[in-house]
Amino acid sequence: MTLLWMVTGASLLAALVAWVQARRAARKIDQLSQMYWELKYQHGELRVDVQRLTGQAPPPAASAPADAARPSAAFVPLASLKR
Repeated sequence: MTLLWMVTGASLLAALVAWVQARRAARKIDQLSQMYWELKYQHGELRVDVQRLTGQAPPPAASAPADAARPSAAFVPLASLKR
């Protein structure tokens, strides 16, 4: 019977350690994601500043034909269908 309690305690301890590591990893992923989007935003701002300072025009947007820009079917959200 003592062996079963020791196995139970060890498994609870292992589960607790795994839970703490998962929380730490989730926090790290959140932090890295936030840093990524912040750097991406700053990169865009710096690129615009460099283009403005060097006198370069921003790259033109890809022009698509007018027919291709219009969707053939309208988007209908599923929430509106449930009503």
